[in-house]
Amino acid sequence: MSAGLVATDALGRPLTLDAPPTRIVSLVPSLTELLAALSLDDETVGLTRFCVHPAGWKVAKQIVGGTKNVRVDRVQALRPDLVLASKEENVQEQVEAIAAFAPVYVTDIATVADSIREIRALGRITDRAEQGESLARKAETAFAALEADAPAEPLRAAYLIWREPWMAVGGDTYVSDVMRRAGFANVHADEARYPTVDLPDLSAADVVLLSSEPYPFAEEHAAEVEAAAPGARAVLVDGEAFSWYGARTAEAPAYLRALRERLHKTGGAGLADAP
Repeated sequence: MSAGLVATDALGRPLTLDAPPTRIVSLVPSLTELLAALSLDDETVGLTRFCVHPAGWKVAKQIVGGTKNVRVDRVQALRPDLVLASKEENVQEQVEAIAAFAPVYVTDIATVADSIREIRALGRITDRAEQGESLARKAETAFAALEADAPAEPLRAAYLIWREPWMAVGGDTYVSDVMRRAGFANVHADEARYPTVDLPDLSAADVVLLSSEPYPFAEEHAAEVEAAAPGARAVLVDGEAFSWYGARTAEAPAYLRALRERLHKTGGAGLADAP
């Protein structure tokens, strides 16, 4: 990687590095997993307590807090030469405080295409361009195949992420784009971000997808949804397959295809066990 301008982040800010980074801090769980896929174990020195992938990194690396309550002092003590952040997942004031002493690359990923673009960008930034390109092509191929054999009639679906209040994903989210590509028509596609919903209104959906995160939905919640929304079938799904971008973008289509096929065969009936 040559010195000088190497990338522009989601805020339109140029990122300039003098050399490939050797002390990386990730404030985004999905991007932490991507760093591992790019073989950046030695270079990654800090992450959040929500960075659960890959296994073992939380023990080996410095924890710098959560995604919304980053300990800026801990980040500074690590002397990072690159910090990865997210416009949605991190707090602006904390990111700005870190930017005062370290190069920060902010991402804003709302679609599968965004994720693939950032795989390539982070590959270049970290001197792993070849690995990044390979992973990006794998993701492109996998999602293209998933879309190519999607049923002509998608299942109408709501995707719930929280309870008390019940919350779904709107049409301007990464999850909604994954749903569309996987053959699910988001019934909340006309709403922004994460709207609150009334359970009876979910009768408009063929299937209600209950994510494993951030709220840990269980079978009793699926029964609650079905009782309140006659006609809809509630299923438990792997939230990481729908919401984790980066390296997971290349792996998710296999799970999504299996889920789609199972639900189409049953008309959406029955509970799908989250892996």
